Amino acid sequence: MNRRKADAALAGNTVVWGATFVLVKAALDDVSPLVFLALRFALATAALLVLFRGARVGSWAEMRAGALAGTFLFCGYLLQTVGLEFTSAPKSAFITGLTSVMVPLLGILVYRVRPQASELLGVVIAIAGLGLLTMEGPIATASMNRGDVLTIGCTVAYAAHILTLGHYAGKVRFEALAVTQVGTAGLLAGSLFWWAEAPRLVWRLPLVAAVVITGLIATAAAFTVQAWAQKYTTSTRTALIYMLEPVFAWITSYVIAGVGLSGRAAAGAALILGGVLVVEMKPLNPRLHPLP
Repeated sequence: MNRRKADAALAGNTVVWGATFVLVKAALDDVSPLVFLALRFALATAALLVLFRGARVGSWAEMRAGALAGTFLFCGYLLQTVGLEFTSAPKSAFITGLTSVMVPLLGILVYRVRPQASELLGVVIAIAGLGLLTMEGPIATASMNRGDVLTIGCTVAYAAHILTLGHYAGKVRFEALAVTQVGTAGLLAGSLFWWAEAPRLVWRLPLVAAVVITGLIATAAAFTVQAWAQKYTTSTRTALIYMLEPVFAWITSYVIAGVGLSGRAAAGAALILGGVLVVEMKPLNPRLHPLP
């Protein structure tokens, strides 16, 4: 029962996160990336401190776990947010979906286990899809824009974040983990924006909406839910559920902003999803990796 509730909660996160790509893309017309992240995580941290005001202060072990998770979280959001300045919301979302491939691959490196045939096949399929999705211009002279490259980097950081939460979720309180990781991300953003970029901030309705929605719902609520849910489900299962995020992002972007994908990019997106499915469901190794 707890696992079903956890899976349903994680699926709800994908709907929220998928819908925020187009909001953040619009907000970046009025704010620089690090300023936006500082505002987002500051609001989220304040909300969590109020929500969990009755909880005791975290131990050093909880703070270390949250700080590590928060560092990976910040790196992922920084690369994704800066990348959104140079690529479209649907492309960013589908590239971010590669996190589901990165989780088992990073797990192989961390835990030193041999990759299975399905994992290797899935990676090849996903990489082929990534090429179709991101390469611009004729095939012979195609190149990848900087936004896509940055977004690929964010998938590694997000995968590390999921693995970190999976490692610590059963060992520390989810309240402490949620507050510390979001607070760490906020501190990093706040300490960097004034010298790492040319700060820019124009308060308009799209920016206000983006800060409030991403800060309260897509950060404070969503990462509290994830810290709780990963006590009852695996990192790989979490990554599989998060496959739904780019689908919701594409739907939202198309409905709200009228931004879709070209035929070639759509084929690449389909291959990415297919590769992720092969990695997560492991059809070539059904006995070694039964479906969860």
